[in-house]
Amino acid sequence: MWAKRVIAIVDTSVLCEFLNLPGRNSSRAAVMTEFQELIAADAMLILPMATIYETGNYIARLSDGDQRREFATIFANEVRRAINGESPWQVLQAPQIEEIRAWLDKFPYFAGKTVSLADLSMIKDWEKARAREQEAKRHPNTRVFIWSLDRQDLSAYDDQP
Repeated sequence: MWAKRVIAIVDTSVLCEFLNLPGRNSSRAAVMTEFQELIAADAMLILPMATIYETGNYIARLSDGDQRREFATIFANEVRRAINGESPWQVLQAPQIEEIRAWLDKFPYFAGKTVSLADLSMIKDWEKARAREQEAKRHPNTRVFIWSLDRQDLSAYDDQP
């Protein structure tokens, strides 16, 4: 089903489903099925900083204090495991100031199309991963995509070989 090499940039919508976050878990079964397929394909699952920040924000807004603590702990452990190389996820480094400056130059255009700065940062991460793969030419059959449940915006970023 998958190309020889797969790089998935994980959107907040997917991470929330994976964590089974209350109110953001209506597609969990489908996400877990795709997650298992990606793991079986030895895909590289990238967690951008925007996904980490946004997911943390959703957790902090849970109305039940016990749930906030429970999911904050699960989330922190999952991200910590990713940072330590102990999970299928990989955390992208925080962007440098120059990179953020370049995003801000493009942000008015994207905001006009209702694309948030967090989504723009993921689009830029996708462009960078795609360019790196094309430049390296080590894996000509690499699929680089943004794994998102947002069928209109982010999921359109899918470079299939």
